[in-house]
Amino acid sequence: MGFHSKPTTFVGHVNIKVENLERSLQYYREIIGFDILEQTSQKAKLTTDGKTSILSLEQPEDVIPKQGRTTGLYHFALLLPEKIDLANIVVHLSEKGVRFGSADHLVSEALYLHDPDGNEIEIYIDRDPTEWIWNGKEVAMAVDPLDFERLLTNRVPGKSWNGMPEDTLMGHIHLHVSELEKTEEFYVKGLGFDVVSRYGRQALFLSKDKYHHHIGVNTWNGVGAPKPLENSVGMESFTLILPNEEAINETIDSLQKIGVPVNVVEGRQITYDPSGNRIELTI
Repeated sequence: MGFHSKPTTFVGHVNIKVENLERSLQYYREIIGFDILEQTSQKAKLTTDGKTSILSLEQPEDVIPKQGRTTGLYHFALLLPEKIDLANIVVHLSEKGVRFGSADHLVSEALYLHDPDGNEIEIYIDRDPTEWIWNGKEVAMAVDPLDFERLLTNRVPGKSWNGMPEDTLMGHIHLHVSELEKTEEFYVKGLGFDVVSRYGRQALFLSKDKYHHHIGVNTWNGVGAPKPLENSVGMESFTLILPNEEAINETIDSLQKIGVPVNVVEGRQITYDPSGNRIELTI
């Protein structure tokens, strides 16, 4: 569909912090269905295709449990290629005794669950974009019950869950932020995203090229919520994939015009949103 490939800017990778790397690896391999691409004593890059990492796990020094009522990760969202994949993982999670939530968002159908540290994961499929309802510049989204009976009709006899499909993508990320006004300026004027949905004064959904959202932000942990400690479980950073060097330079210029610095850290272009969420800009 082109929403997660060049020339669109999209979220390509998320790095999360965990308390116990080995425990988390067991979960993400056996329950979520990733493979390990690279591993050290404190970090692992996970893959679905054996070539590209879309999720990394990191165990910080002196790690502490996830802090409540802070900014940071609300959830990261894994986008599956086909309805059969979502149907198969529903059966897989049920067989493993894993508790999960669900929703029909009109634009997508989603499952929600938490890893051993409380990091939230969304696993979803998109409806065909021709079915999305646009009211001007805003797309209609909802939180309706998921029709499991209809979803499970997509299963094919003899074909069961066999790990995350190779074509799984990091579909979007949703963040807790401390306020919305400066946040909107950062993501719209700085990074060039469009607001495609507003949930009152509590949440914004932003995208490129009329996707339903590449990034969500909310103040549900409280206006003025503090940034979590560096060694806390949660999100370390996420990566935005831009089309080319020119796009990166233009983005850096846009950020600097609104007073947001971009620093080179170990060869990587790093910036922070107004709530302290760390973002890497790359191509």
